[in-house]
Amino acid sequence: MTKRISKQDAGVALLEEPVLDEPVLDRRAPDDQPDEAAREDLRESVRAASTQQGTQQFVTFLSGDEVFAADMSPVKEIIRVPQVVRVPLAPAALEGLANLRGKVLPIISLRRLFGFPELEHDDSTRALVIDVGQPLGFVVDRVSSVMGVDAGHIEDLGSISTTVNTEVLSGLIKDAGGHAMIMVLDFAKLIQREFSQIAAITKNTSVASAAQAQVQSEEEDSSDELQLVSFNVEGQEYAIAIEDVQEIVQVPEAVIHVPHSESHVLGVMTLRNRLLPLVRLRRIFGLPDSDLDEKSRIVVLTLNGVSVGVVVDAVSEVLRVSKSGVDALPALLAREGNLAEVTAICRLDNGKRLVSIMTARNLFDHSAIKSAIKEALNTVNEGELESSMEAKAVDDNLDDDEQVVIFRLDKEEFGAPIASVQEIVRVPEELVRVPQAPSFVEGVINLRGTVLPVIDLRLRLGLKQVERTDRQRIMVFLISDVRTGFIVDQVAEVLKIPKSAIEAAPQLSSEQSLLLSRMANLEKQKRMVQLIDPPHLMGKQELVALAAVAG
Repeated sequence: MTKRISKQDAGVALLEEPVLDEPVLDRRAPDDQPDEAAREDLRESVRAASTQQGTQQFVTFLSGDEVFAADMSPVKEIIRVPQVVRVPLAPAALEGLANLRGKVLPIISLRRLFGFPELEHDDSTRALVIDVGQPLGFVVDRVSSVMGVDAGHIEDLGSISTTVNTEVLSGLIKDAGGHAMIMVLDFAKLIQREFSQIAAITKNTSVASAAQAQVQSEEEDSSDELQLVSFNVEGQEYAIAIEDVQEIVQVPEAVIHVPHSESHVLGVMTLRNRLLPLVRLRRIFGLPDSDLDEKSRIVVLTLNGVSVGVVVDAVSEVLRVSKSGVDALPALLAREGNLAEVTAICRLDNGKRLVSIMTARNLFDHSAIKSAIKEALNTVNEGELESSMEAKAVDDNLDDDEQVVIFRLDKEEFGAPIASVQEIVRVPEELVRVPQAPSFVEGVINLRGTVLPVIDLRLRLGLKQVERTDRQRIMVFLISDVRTGFIVDQVAEVLKIPKSAIEAAPQLSSEQSLLLSRMANLEKQKRMVQLIDPPHLMGKQELVALAAVAG
């Protein structure tokens, strides 16, 4: 005979909090939290049901037109379905990845697994967080109850007729909870069937990591090239060495203006709990002011542990140029003191495009930058200054950030190691089609005298192709000595990410586990950035075909 816990005992529980001693359910609104006494009564009821000899505890739920039960042992908690980040190359049943109290949680749709019609989430939709070697969230239509069942009353499957593959079921519970038949779902079997590659992938993780490190080591920048971040001020293009750029961020809505400050000082902003002085390059150059807009960016420069934000009209791209194409500023034009920002000129497109190269050291020597830093410190009271210095000391001790180029595909953010990005260029109006080229190649462009094969990264990742826009860019990577361009929807910023925020991504398919093996979980910013591993963007056979196109 089944023993069902009453609504008074088992139907009152907490949906939004983690399970402590036992899994807990709750049908209350999020703000209507039971007090500790009620929760303890519930725990006692659950303990009483589970300690009866031969009694097994189950949670029952609905998916489609079917009623299921699951052993409560691996169920860690039951939550409302969170917002997710979609993952390319993942199984179709995966809705995406969510942030659950600082941990990345894959969210899987039971409806998709069983081939049921799609249904929009509503107030009843829940996710069962189940530990099957790694925590996974399974979306169900509705959770019914928790009940204890005598082990002797869990029957074999027999020859039942159901829309669900019986291989993922472990038994039947009859005439319980108001249902004639409840199928007992075995999540371990379900995962084994749907995600059978996970176990094999996990075993090979250390080997794959070592191989990736070796490939990345082979792709270190050659000593005869410069890597620059280029930006625009009043229609003129400038650039600065990428190693001097800590990150590139958008101009915040709120900038703290410093009273009685110099005209070139825009103000200060808070960047990761530290005050960052901001200066406008337009004002330093003596150019007329213009309104800040969505294209305006802050280039954060760091020298000897001191940072300053330089506001520019727009950030253009990442350039990788040969030193032979860089000329020192002619003696006639060379300037000293406050006018020594530009130190060299880079010649691109056969001299048709000239980029003025600046150095962080010369900028920091400028009186405008020095006064901005001084005024920023004067806006901090003694206690805040001490706290800021402590934060700086912690940052200096870590020294293990990773610098990545953030780009977007649809609404999702991805990152690529900045050392792997050869350069970033605009998408031309037309790509040259190559006869008999591989189907995945969109075309080629002439990049300073060399043929560059171009691939749409959306198609590479199994996403829907979209029409060309002005925001799209080509990110150039060197993959096994083959220079290849990938079209992305938008290049957003250069970002330094603490290694403490980077973790292994859930392994959901063999291809995804190699290409998107890591994830940056920026909990405070409510961002999750999928980190791409460029060496795995193309397979061996594809690289051979690309080499033929490039040749």
